[in-house]
Amino acid sequence: MSIRERRSEDLQVCVELLRVVHEQAGYPINWPADPERWLTPEAALGCWVAVTGAGERVVGHAVLTGVGDGAEVERLFVDPTATRQGVGRQLLDHCVQTAAELGRPLSLEVVGNRGAAERLYRRAGWLETGRTPIDWGGDHATELIRFSAPR
Repeated sequence: MSIRERRSEDLQVCVELLRVVHEQAGYPINWPADPERWLTPEAALGCWVAVTGAGERVVGHAVLTGVGDGAEVERLFVDPTATRQGVGRQLLDHCVQTAAELGRPLSLEVVGNRGAAERLYRRAGWLETGRTPIDWGGDHATELIRFSAPR
């Protein structure tokens, strides 16, 4: 498996993968009206995919966005058939490395019902820095948990 910049031809594959993740794992909680635009935020500093095999099958996705002087990990998801293979951790580590190279402190937010994602961040040494109630999660989530990258 390797991490590379997302290419234009990857975008539709990423949308299809996001649909599977949404249906099977509930991420994102609310399906975006324009998933291609959602996967490409205006403040993106970089968009990456994890690929595997000679055919470079996309098995994961992550975006690093600029927020003030800092950066945030967003749109991180992994193909449900590729979970527990270190894909999410490698994408997360890539974002950490890139933010460090840019000299930006790094953070992320995750909804309180994303057990696997929350465990990934904690195992990777991320520190919880706060919780914020949300009203857009319906029956699926009631708060956002904010994490900062390990130092």
